[in-house]
Amino acid sequence: MAVEVQEQGLCLPAAGCPGPLGGPAAACGMSRLLGGTLERVCKAVLLLCLLHFLVAVILYFDVYAQHLAFFSRFSARGPARALHPAASSSSNCSRPNATAPSSGVPEVPSARPGPTVPMLPPCPDSPPGLVGRLLIEFTSPMPLERVQRENPGVLMGGRYAPPDCTPAQTVAVIIPFRHREHHLRYWLHYLHPILRRQRLRYGVYVINQHGEDTFNRAKLLNVGFLEALKEDATYDCFIFSDVDLVPMDDRNLYRCGDQPRHFAIAMDKFGFRLPYAGYFGGVSGLSKAQFLRINGFPNEYWGWGGEDDDIFNRISLTGMKISRPDIRIGRYRMIKHDRDKHNEPNPQRFTKIQNTKLTMKRDGIGSVRYQVLEVSRQPLFTNITVDIGRPPSWPPRG
Repeated sequence: MAVEVQEQGLCLPAAGCPGPLGGPAAACGMSRLLGGTLERVCKAVLLLCLLHFLVAVILYFDVYAQHLAFFSRFSARGPARALHPAASSSSNCSRPNATAPSSGVPEVPSARPGPTVPMLPPCPDSPPGLVGRLLIEFTSPMPLERVQRENPGVLMGGRYAPPDCTPAQTVAVIIPFRHREHHLRYWLHYLHPILRRQRLRYGVYVINQHGEDTFNRAKLLNVGFLEALKEDATYDCFIFSDVDLVPMDDRNLYRCGDQPRHFAIAMDKFGFRLPYAGYFGGVSGLSKAQFLRINGFPNEYWGWGGEDDDIFNRISLTGMKISRPDIRIGRYRMIKHDRDKHNEPNPQRFTKIQNTKLTMKRDGIGSVRYQVLEVSRQPLFTNITVDIGRPPSWPPRG
């Protein structure tokens, strides 16, 4: 049995401390110290290896997640967006005040502070996607659902703006209307694609005359001018179009210029000719300033005919001139139909046309009276039903 004799200064061999009997005590202690130290170093190295492995795993998944977040910015419908919505830049839209986590990659421009709507270049004066001469026919069935499917970019109420450029004008297209649903479907079918190819920012307004009293086209156009501005005060160009007229060439641009514009200069019913020099019917366009300068359109033309000649007189009397497209471009097809009930020819129209100079200051946009009964925003147009009254039993003095 190994014992340690302190009195004699001897050290007997003990378990774990080899050496000759009576060896120095310092050598025995050093051996035991080295063995314990080596054991602790081995444990520390093992722990460091384990820690290194864990860090490597964490970094691997972090970098993988960053790559998913980066590529999901450029693939809105990719798997990364579907599986990891939090990694997509658009996921933060549902939390307006949230801060997007840093992913270690450069932010896309939309994530930087500033305006959320990017600045688009101006639309070209000559739109590049125009087709030219069009084939127009009215024999195929035209359900409204089909027209809606053909124009997915048109917003509720018939509003549209090109996604790749900024138009110089905001155009309101005004259609006087009553009992012409069949014609309206064809008009929407042809005109929406044309207006979109022309790179227009526009809205379509159907002004529906309530009741069965005598039709008043010009007064409905005055109503459309006022109601469109109530919805969007930025409208600065107004196109006034009959619902049964479709252009045969998309190069006939529905824009306003320095002078009032007459678009429908060559209808098929007139043999594709201008019927007379002062004709201003069918489809016309005036800027907001031009419309106000002539005091709008007359309100006292009840029944068919005369109001377009009165408008021509107003334009001439205010020192403006009519501008027209080339006759090869300004061609229109009319949907054939019978004369509408309660829209018989106005027997007073010739007398009224001769008195435009006397009546235009008191009869126009400043004197129009009407009541809005309903505003309905449909997928392809805004329908505004109005009560514009009824014609007087005798002609007003003028």
